[in-house]
Amino acid sequence: MILKILSVLLILLVFAIPDVWAQIYIDNDHQYIGNDGVMHIVGEIINDSDKPLNQVTIFTTLYSGSDTVHQASGETLTNVIMPGMRGVFDIMIFENIGQTDHYALDLDYKVTQPKSQVIEITSSELTRGPLDNITIRGTVMNNGDATANMVKVTATLYDRHGNVIAVSQDRTEPDYLRASGESFFIVTIQDKLQANKVVDYSLIAESEEYTAVPEFPLGSGALLIASLSAYIVITKNPSMTTSSFTRILNPKRIMAHLR
Repeated sequence: MILKILSVLLILLVFAIPDVWAQIYIDNDHQYIGNDGVMHIVGEIINDSDKPLNQVTIFTTLYSGSDTVHQASGETLTNVIMPGMRGVFDIMIFENIGQTDHYALDLDYKVTQPKSQVIEITSSELTRGPLDNITIRGTVMNNGDATANMVKVTATLYDRHGNVIAVSQDRTEPDYLRASGESFFIVTIQDKLQANKVVDYSLIAESEEYTAVPEFPLGSGALLIASLSAYIVITKNPSMTTSSFTRILNPKRIMAHLR
């Protein structure tokens, strides 16, 4: 009888753990080789928990078949990810690591104190240059009561499937904003191959003191909502299986391979 009870509790624990951990997950990731030959693995961390996060680190392992080829890590470009918000990452691999056919991602983070969400992007415009580069210009305002220092704007660009295909970040000019002050920013994306795939983008501004909610200025946020599917560790080879409780299979990729 005791063994039966323990077995039931173990089964419940197995199914409960992913639901809790899935509140913070990786989504919309993508791998590409840039114009400069650097490998990028980009994506978003979704914080559906009720806690602010910082020190968010993403780990990747690249494989050729069943062999591990390379391991790397990176942090999100935003320092704090507030509840209900996203943080973007760009893991860059400069070495020539040879042929790979899939990769896996994992993450680690810490819970931190919240930031006031008072940095507002008041305007933005995406333009394409003659050399196929993309420039996003806009203005950002500090609605807080104190000066915002080291203000930076992060742009996330998406393809028609909602996958992150490029990220870029720059500081405002000047890089501080007094209370009720407004400043100008320019964020550029130089990679031509990725720029040609862009159909949507989002912006988020942050300072040392404050943060802001994301903006979807092209009006196609439904594209991203439709693409939400979660996992804590993902494997880019659908034929691979895993026994880890932390791994949640992405329904979006299941459907893609069933078509």
